[in-house]
Amino acid sequence: MPSMSLFLSQLFNGLATGLLLALISTGLTIIYGTLGVINFAHGALFVVGGYAGYTVYGLTDSFVLAVAGGSAVALACGLVMERGLMRKYYSRPPEDQILVTFGISIILVEIVRGLYGGVSLSVTPPEWGQGIAHLGSLIYPMYRLETLGIAAATLLLLYFVLYRTSLGLIVRAGIEDAQMVNALGINVKRTFLLVFGIGAMAAGFAGVINSPIVALTPDMGFRYLVESFVVVVIGGVGSFPGAIIGGIIAGEILSLTAMINPQYSDVMLFIAMALVLIFRPQGLMGQEGRE
Repeated sequence: MPSMSLFLSQLFNGLATGLLLALISTGLTIIYGTLGVINFAHGALFVVGGYAGYTVYGLTDSFVLAVAGGSAVALACGLVMERGLMRKYYSRPPEDQILVTFGISIILVEIVRGLYGGVSLSVTPPEWGQGIAHLGSLIYPMYRLETLGIAAATLLLLYFVLYRTSLGLIVRAGIEDAQMVNALGINVKRTFLLVFGIGAMAAGFAGVINSPIVALTPDMGFRYLVESFVVVVIGGVGSFPGAIIGGIIAGEILSLTAMINPQYSDVMLFIAMALVLIFRPQGLMGQEGRE
């Protein structure tokens, strides 16, 4: 049987993983809920942000600038994707959207592979994140503990933008009825561009703050993409609180199952998703009747 300290450590690991998945899934569910686009390039944007942050960190030796740089590069990629290509696919069938975003993800990943090679790269935690923290009898890495606070603060900021600003009101209204928002004289296309950019920036931000925890590889985004889609299904499409709740549930399932048998972590995650689809198809926080 696992010891109590190991169990508590895995609980913290699950919470850290869950908030990271929630951060990625927030961008994914906003884009899908607002634009109706199944963005298979979201995992690649996570990778782009991580590698861009790695480059800025190496040039400036400032992790704060690395986070800003990685987020900015992912934001720029998202804006170019939306303005240059995705806008033409909003009225196209979902399978066309899947194919084009999947193609974009392959292109972005191969560009990263061509620039940095296929070997994994490690990122040293910033000076303020090094060392360990003593939480009673539990010894826990300082940076992982601080990542919890960073992810939670970022999610709180996104919540404020979505629920306490006029932009958030337009976005949430666009999720429910984009045609009505357009009829009110609001430039929905410009809002959608900003929404796509925010979603991409969230993925890039998550890629940077996760880089000191897990080594950077060009293909790592595919795993996070699949897990993020599971989070969106569990939490409910278009639901910001659902993305957070679903992320925490997914993180704890992955972490606690890995403590017993790592081979079954993904299996248990998909079992949880299947149970949600059976008993509550709209997700834990989703609304009935959503497409």
